[in-house]
Amino acid sequence: MSPYRIIFNKAYHLPAVKQSNLAYNQVDKQRKLQLQELDELRLEAYKNSHIYKKKVKKFHDQQILRKEFQVGQKVLVFKSHLKLIAVELKDENKNSTFQVNGHQIKLFHEEHLLGETISGRAIIR
Repeated sequence: MSPYRIIFNKAYHLPAVKQSNLAYNQVDKQRKLQLQELDELRLEAYKNSHIYKKKVKKFHDQQILRKEFQVGQKVLVFKSHLKLIAVELKDENKNSTFQVNGHQIKLFHEEHLLGETISGRAIIR
């Protein structure tokens, strides 16, 4: 509380206070400009992240090797919990067919390493 208010019981407006109060209009404009600039920066960052995601997805998709199998090819079956692409296989030993995920199998090459026998082969039917 100012001494003037204590004595006269009303507020006294100094010239410095009047000038600072007149600057509210300018401050309001500056704040609006700052908010607009922040909004533009946010939108630009969103666009840049969207472009980056597209580029990363394109690069990732180019790195994925496509697996194409033909009837009669031998494949190795890997156990996995993913169920993405179903491929029907025929087991030579049991003479039965079953379906597996296409990501679980790889092409089987018949060269044996160090004379080992490889079991678990299946033929695509």
